[in-house]
Amino acid sequence: MSVVEREPEVQTPKREAWREAVALKVLQGKNALVTGGSRGIGRATVLALAQAGADVAINYQQSSRSAEEVCRAARELEVHADIYQADISREEDTKRMVDALLGDFGNIDILVNNAGITRDKSFLKMGRSLWDEVLGVNLNGTFNVTRAVLPAMVEAGWGRVINLSSIVGQTGNFGQANYAVSKGGMIAFTMTLAREVSRKGVTVNAVAPGFIDTDMTKDMPEAALAAVKAMTPVGRLGRSEEVAAAVVFLASPLASYITGQVIAVNGGMYM
Repeated sequence: MSVVEREPEVQTPKREAWREAVALKVLQGKNALVTGGSRGIGRATVLALAQAGADVAINYQQSSRSAEEVCRAARELEVHADIYQADISREEDTKRMVDALLGDFGNIDILVNNAGITRDKSFLKMGRSLWDEVLGVNLNGTFNVTRAVLPAMVEAGWGRVINLSSIVGQTGNFGQANYAVSKGGMIAFTMTLAREVSRKGVTVNAVAPGFIDTDMTKDMPEAALAAVKAMTPVGRLGRSEEVAAAVVFLASPLASYITGQVIAVNGGMYM
């Protein structure tokens, strides 16, 4: 009699597990800025930082209602939180935002460059406007915000810059030349900046998520999602909270000897 082998059951962690992981308030007394903090990974990062004790400035561009909701949720964790609208692809708009939040928070210790967009199309059909729009937010926006807050971190002798890259910036992806270049550029930026400022007390690292269950993946066809899960050793999509946990770790004193690194949160899809 033959024995039929069954597929191993995919173990899915509890959604609240990240709260337990950051319950020690390791970021008490620190101020953080999260760009694109109103939804998805940004929202989860805001709440994880707040759970760890950090006060949080939340940047958004258009989703004011979502930004206000996550701000209320952060305040329920008994931290100072506020929202700041800005199109970070515009240098002057970024400067206006940073001036406003520094007036409220005094300083920024932790910067999470999370804001990002996609405008997918195969390269032969991709117009210059789609290219410029994605690089403008994802790469130039990272430059604008980092340039605005980094000098004060260097002067204080302590800081954390954490850039949200992507597995696509490591492997490329069909129809995402603009997005892949922007996210690959963030990795190169991370390594270069780490060499420049780590001796000044500021660490710079990147987190590269794989396919995460967010608005960006909800529109994917079922067949494509099934293929992604099949290619992922863990066998499922990731969760925003799992990416946020990596950000909190890199922001914490526990990661003081880690700089210039790319932490992959991708379920083993790319090793």
